[in-house]
Amino acid sequence: MVSHKANATRKRMNFIVMHKNAQIIFVDTPGIHHKERLLNKFMLEEAMKAIGDCDLVLFLASVKDDITEYKEFLKLNKKNRPHIVLLTKMDLISKDKLLKKLQEYHLYQNVFLELVPISIKKGTKQSVLLDIILKYLPNHPYLYDPEILTTENLKEIYKEYIREALFDNLSDEIPYLSDVVVDKVEESIEIEKIYAKIITEKSSQKGIIIGKNGSSIKRIGMQARQNIEKLCQKKVFLKLEVAVKQGWSKDKKLLTDIGYRVKS
Repeated sequence: MVSHKANATRKRMNFIVMHKNAQIIFVDTPGIHHKERLLNKFMLEEAMKAIGDCDLVLFLASVKDDITEYKEFLKLNKKNRPHIVLLTKMDLISKDKLLKKLQEYHLYQNVFLELVPISIKKGTKQSVLLDIILKYLPNHPYLYDPEILTTENLKEIYKEYIREALFDNLSDEIPYLSDVVVDKVEESIEIEKIYAKIITEKSSQKGIIIGKNGSSIKRIGMQARQNIEKLCQKKVFLKLEVAVKQGWSKDKKLLTDIGYRVKS
């Protein structure tokens, strides 16, 4: 999922990209952050596992972010995995401010492999970034069939599309206190039928998610359905319900039921 809100990603997900006859497996992870909820501890564990297992780390930071986030990453990168710093959203600041930010990172030039400013709006080419990544990856036979885009199952992908719609259509803390469980998927040639529950902490939050006369949940469902249809290339029927599970983000059993296996 993609969101302008911070800490929207909750689990590791693998995405497979073929570039110049090479196979790159990107592992999207939650951001590095510390909060008391068990869910947030799970998210940090997911990020740390990915750092420990990978050949190369891409550290993404907005040009507007304080460099303390990078310092925190360096402390957590105990295995000293090689990494590239990607400075995103460089179109949002002046050239002088960008230069100043680059100078801050250059204090660590002996630590990172490369420092790469990028901007989607200014049209940074994906091929340029992929070429840089390939320079630092080891030679290895393909791990997956080149036709495969991801190792995730359909339920997980559909869940992320619905969560993305939650983040896009609800403000404040509601998306962070909510999650999605896909109960059932019925596949056929003509239509994909998806039955899912939105989990939230309180009855008042349930009311906000549903909205007056069901207006909010209709918007959420419409956005998710349209995005899933683009993926499936066929019609999608999406049925959404809202369930209240008090304290789910702090409860180990409830987190496990939803799909987050927390160690402690």
